[in-house]
Amino acid sequence: MAGKFYEDLEVGMTLRHAQGRTVTEMDNVLFSSLTLNTQPLHIDEHFAAQTEFGARIVNGLFTLALVVGISVPDITHGTIIANLGYESIRHPRPVYHGDTIYVETTITAKRESASRPDCGIVTMQHRGLNQRGEVIVEVTRSALFRKRGTP
Repeated sequence: MAGKFYEDLEVGMTLRHAQGRTVTEMDNVLFSSLTLNTQPLHIDEHFAAQTEFGARIVNGLFTLALVVGISVPDITHGTIIANLGYESIRHPRPVYHGDTIYVETTITAKRESASRPDCGIVTMQHRGLNQRGEVIVEVTRSALFRKRGTP
C-alpha cells in the first residue's frame, strides 16, 4: 500500500507533500457548475472585479477537496476504511486562478478504535498553502485507518 498504516503515524509528525497543483479557471467553473453553485464570485468576472477581491476567486469547497486529495498518496492511499469527519475548516485567504497549492499534514491525535480492534482513528490537520507559502485553507480531518497486517 502507498498510504500509511495506523502504526506508521505518530502524533506531532508533519508530512510535506511533494505534489503541488496549479488551479485553473476550468477547475473553478466546472466544479461550481457541477455543484450548482451560482455564486457570482466564482463564475462572473464582471461582478467579481467590482468586489474587494478584484477578480473571481476559486470555490472554497474545491480548494478543500484539492488539499485533501493532494494528501492521499502519502497518507491514506489504500490504508483507510473511511473518513469520519471534517472539523474547523478555515479559509484565511482566497485562491485565484493560476495559484499553485501545496499541502502539509500534521498528525494531531490517534487512538485505538473501541469497536474495531483491527483499526485506529487518526486525526490530522491539513494546511493548504499557495505558491507564496500563505495558508489558504486549514482543516482537521479524522479517519479510520487499517492496522498493519489487516485485510
